Amino acid sequence: IRDEERGYNKNLFCIPKHYEEDLERVFIPHGLILDRTERLARDIMQDMGSHHIVALCVLKGGYKFFADLLDHIKALNQNGDKSVPVTVDFVRIKSYC
Repeated sequence: IRDEERGYNKNLFCIPKHYEEDLERVFIPHGLILDRTERLARDIMQDMGSHHIVALCVLKGGYKFFADLLDHIKALNQNGDKSVPVTVDFVRIKSYC
């Protein structure tokens, strides 16, 4: 996002009451994030071909994105002409180590 990016008016979105006073604008709408996540899943499936996918999630901050990405990969696996095996694992990393 460029520094001069103005974002979207918060009135265009359903904002939880406890965030209304703290939030001025929305820079990246949730729908755009979901669209990009689905596109990433499609790219991964295309790039991996029929190779086994090993998905590794860095806890704790990446869990929601990781779950959404795996949901898209799972849907592509179910609805596509090929099924690719997927193994999931998690790792916790300390930034000071």
